Amino acid sequence: MGALRGLAHVVLQWVGTEGGYYTPVRAASAAGLAVLLSACGGGFSPPPASPTPTPTVPISAACNVLGATVPAATSIANGAACTTTNSPIVLINLRDTDGTLAGACSGTVLARRAVLTAAHCLDGTVGSARVFTGSGDQIAAASLHPYPGYRENDPNALDVGVLLFNQDLGTPTIPLLLGRDARVGETAVIAGWGRDQAQSGSTLRAGSTTISAVSSTLLQTEVSGTNSSVCPGDSGGALLVSEAGVWSLAGVISANSTTACAFGSNFYANLRNPQIGAFVLGLVPDARRQ
Repeated sequence: MGALRGLAHVVLQWVGTEGGYYTPVRAASAAGLAVLLSACGGGFSPPPASPTPTPTVPISAACNVLGATVPAATSIANGAACTTTNSPIVLINLRDTDGTLAGACSGTVLARRAVLTAAHCLDGTVGSARVFTGSGDQIAAASLHPYPGYRENDPNALDVGVLLFNQDLGTPTIPLLLGRDARVGETAVIAGWGRDQAQSGSTLRAGSTTISAVSSTLLQTEVSGTNSSVCPGDSGGALLVSEAGVWSLAGVISANSTTACAFGSNFYANLRNPQIGAFVLGLVPDARRQ
């Protein structure tokens, strides 16, 4: 979700397709939240009056946006578990440069051989990544590209990264929302491979929410009884909005205001940011655009 001032990683959780740790969604301190939008530069659209509007896409229909079906389950937090047969949202298993398990994140397939994720997933000692598309063998990334100069505690850092591959991933792709800004009050679908409110993981989940604030670098949503929330392991996953009838990628899951999934604010890197757009398209010139 750009880097936030005063961020700290949540304790890593032992779970995942490799028996590894989930890299959690980053948690922002109270002090960090107080300076969040002003520190990130540019103006922002303020949150709408309370309560947060109910999303126009029912939670039960969120998986349909990904081209998936919905078995009976609760998930993302207050979302739905999705089938993974034909989804562009993938699980990323990470290893350090010494080969030890480093955690797991989520990502979105932008092109046949490219996945977009969060920079904080690829930062530090991470040396390799394998992607699980929902079936078959994991596919090793040929190269990892966190946003240049990304630093965890820099409030102006841009929390996006790209994985490139030497073979086709064989999944559908999702277009980038580059033709307009996301809007306050707009319904969004969020998706990732993280935990749900029952702390179960290793499942693709999707939910619906409403955008509550927009800045030049970040999008924001609030947790409520009608809105879904991101959880540990969803980092790098997708925030999608509908443009001309096409669900398009507007944000990358980046951070949460608390270490819990059931309340607080969620933050996403804003893909309409010119620097983010130039970085992503420089690496993935064949990405679809909307």
